[in-house]
Amino acid sequence: MSGTKLKWLGGTAAVLALFAAFAVFEGPHSCAVAQDAATTDVARDEAQSDAVVTAHALSKAFASAAERVKPSVVNITSARRGSNSVVRGPSMQPFHEFFGGNFFERFRLVPPDRGRDFVQRGQGSGVILEDGYILTNNHVVEDADEVTVRLLDERTLTAEVVGTDPHTDLAVLRVEADELVPAKLGDSDQLHVGEWVVAAGNPFGLASSMTAGIVSATGRANVGIADYEDFIQTDAAINPGNSGGPLVNLDGAVVGINTAIFSRSGGYMGIGFAIPINMARSIMTSLIEDGRVARGWLGVNIQRLEPGLARSFGYEGKGGVLIGDVSPTSPADDAGLRAGDIVARFDGKEVASIERFRSQVAATKPGSKVDVEVFRDGSDKLLQVQLGELESNLASVEGTDKPALALGMSVRTLTPDLAQRLGRDGVEEGVLVTQVDPIGAAARAGLRVNDLIVAIGETKVTDVQDFRKRLSKANLDEGVRLTVEGETSQRFAFLRSTRPVG
Repeated sequence: MSGTKLKWLGGTAAVLALFAAFAVFEGPHSCAVAQDAATTDVARDEAQSDAVVTAHALSKAFASAAERVKPSVVNITSARRGSNSVVRGPSMQPFHEFFGGNFFERFRLVPPDRGRDFVQRGQGSGVILEDGYILTNNHVVEDADEVTVRLLDERTLTAEVVGTDPHTDLAVLRVEADELVPAKLGDSDQLHVGEWVVAAGNPFGLASSMTAGIVSATGRANVGIADYEDFIQTDAAINPGNSGGPLVNLDGAVVGINTAIFSRSGGYMGIGFAIPINMARSIMTSLIEDGRVARGWLGVNIQRLEPGLARSFGYEGKGGVLIGDVSPTSPADDAGLRAGDIVARFDGKEVASIERFRSQVAATKPGSKVDVEVFRDGSDKLLQVQLGELESNLASVEGTDKPALALGMSVRTLTPDLAQRLGRDGVEEGVLVTQVDPIGAAARAGLRVNDLIVAIGETKVTDVQDFRKRLSKANLDEGVRLTVEGETSQRFAFLRSTRPVG
């Protein structure tokens, strides 16, 4: 047994000796490997330490932004008395119908219909601004008989609805109270895709909730949420009850008003939309100062500038919109704008798309003088235009004491002088479309500025008075056929509108 033990020990000794010899032979390299490993470990530790420091710094940035905006975020509850069997639900039908049933959630909490008198309650969020004004969404307070606001310190106040703008889904409230904390407003035009943002509000009634994400896109339009769209898209979680709350950057400055979500379930699915604060600020100012929103009117028919079309004009710039036509005696006509001009900049800002340009013009106060940079005949030209006011809801009809119909256009009698100016010599009768509301019934029917309406149904139209008379007898619930002469051809348009105005 002892021999065996000695043999094992001897074998072990031999192995140890071999390792020792190897160590002696490879000594310097072995030390280098050990040193490199140690250096790698130190570098790894330092990198991990830097990453942790960066993470902590980002975490503190979010915390700081939340602390800055939290005192300015309010919970809004609206109440509307009802007595019929119909309970109104989400009203954003284009978006809702396009994607199927219950696809879009408007954040309004509605009790089930029980076939008797009830109080319909809505819940959302808002953000306090200077002088006790609160900015929120129109759909949070729409048709409300009573609106109450709860502050961070649990005070509950009755709010006055200063004004609403359904076309952008914005509303302005006002409360009287001491020690209100107004939020700081940022510049949404400086917002970039990928930038961190925080959504604040009261989702599902849970007060002072914060979620973080990034700006997924800017300038989102054609979503079907509002009539004038220029949305910030974000993946910061927005849920029912967040409507009207602020979207803030890491400086704690408000860059948007949370408005809607894209969802199959009614809850958060990674896509939310906020109204840019620059647009909201303009709407708010109009509602406070004038009690209504007066939108700018330029008087041009614009079209998308496709690459091939741009090349045909020799235009190599980015963005821009093409003027297809200019309405006679309009602000654009007075300023010298022409068909074929490419609008590159409006009021010092680049024109990125038709939707953005439309919003830029509408957001500019009527009467304002604005620089318009156009590309014409191979060179840039700077013009100044004084904007008019967009008539958004009526067909302009002279000499009548009856309410006008909400056709979304203005018309005037065709005169010989006007016919000559338009190159329509020999045409003696009809009414000329001089203005089209982009969201009205006329636009939906495909009517355009400078279209000449010559007949309603089978009956010819002679002038504005005749036009008004025949429309008043038409059944606009079912719709009416118009015979329309464009600049080069005749076509039919089907006009339907049921909204009375006046």
